[in-house]
Amino acid sequence: MVEVQTWTTRRMSNPRLSDSTADHQLLDMPATPPGDVRNSNVGWFSPTVLTALIIASWYLSNIGVLLLNKYLLSFYGFRYPIFLTMIHMIACSIYSYAAINFLGLVPLQHILSRKQFMKIFALSAIFCFSVVCGNTSLRYIPVSFNQAIGATTPFFTAIFAFLITFKKESAEVYCALMPVVFGIVLASNSEPSFHLFGFLVCIGSTAGRALKSVVQGILLTSEAEKLHSMNLLLYMAPMAAMILLPFTLYIEGNVASITMEKARGDPYIVFLLIGNATVAYLVNLTNFLVTKHTSALTLQVLGNAKAAVAAVVSVLIFRNPVTVMGIAGFAVTIMGVVLYSEAKKRSKITAH
Repeated sequence: MVEVQTWTTRRMSNPRLSDSTADHQLLDMPATPPGDVRNSNVGWFSPTVLTALIIASWYLSNIGVLLLNKYLLSFYGFRYPIFLTMIHMIACSIYSYAAINFLGLVPLQHILSRKQFMKIFALSAIFCFSVVCGNTSLRYIPVSFNQAIGATTPFFTAIFAFLITFKKESAEVYCALMPVVFGIVLASNSEPSFHLFGFLVCIGSTAGRALKSVVQGILLTSEAEKLHSMNLLLYMAPMAAMILLPFTLYIEGNVASITMEKARGDPYIVFLLIGNATVAYLVNLTNFLVTKHTSALTLQVLGNAKAAVAAVVSVLIFRNPVTVMGIAGFAVTIMGVVLYSEAKKRSKITAH
């Protein structure tokens, strides 16, 4: 899934706004001003109905890209996670260009300096690492377990924030992280489909997502370098595709020819790949729209619930075995994320 964060999110310890998998998600945007579309009737829909439809679309696209990635990589036999991620990035480049330059969803912003370009390139590299690891993990572990591990993002964010920026949180915030870690340990020990390599690369994906949010908060915070999330995706996606190209050629071989050969025997794969890449972009677009029509806090709450919904849906579709202890571990992790969010909110209020 594809997941891009914007400069407006200075909450570097934001839990799971994500991830895509291709594993991937857009970041917090400022609250919508009073004259915005959400405060007036739009076409045939009232603002409430429109917001509900956007939230439903966000859920469907997030869960859809997870399930499609899992189906492609584990069940369909398309075992090329790096190439799949590169296709996602190419699609995000094309769709972002159309959304900004033709549909005018947001004003176009330009890269102003070589220094800013290098910062965005660095973010793209971290982004690639996170997304490729997330997609790779789906070859080996169930979506439900992938989501449980992904819910530990706040833990890694707090670690990187401390190591890189020396930012310390309150004791309450750190205590709230304990059930996050305990829950995933509990879920891992009782996971019937546990795979060590899949577990490790999923941890890598989660850590990469957290590192990106921290580094992004450092690199793109000056007034001159602030980029709208959709503009950031416009520049990051093609850079990410270029970074991934040599890796997919070296690690996955002549994957383009293999894919074309598969397409001759089964044209369905073409529609599957295009549809998968389109849904990956919709994750970013709907993420932006949800924040625009609600708030960053609402997106955070919805994101916590989304992990649980995605896990349940994946179990129903793929019938992967689960245990009571595994479900309990996932529940403890989600509870920890909720407690963490509340502790962060209270610490901010106290600080002000």
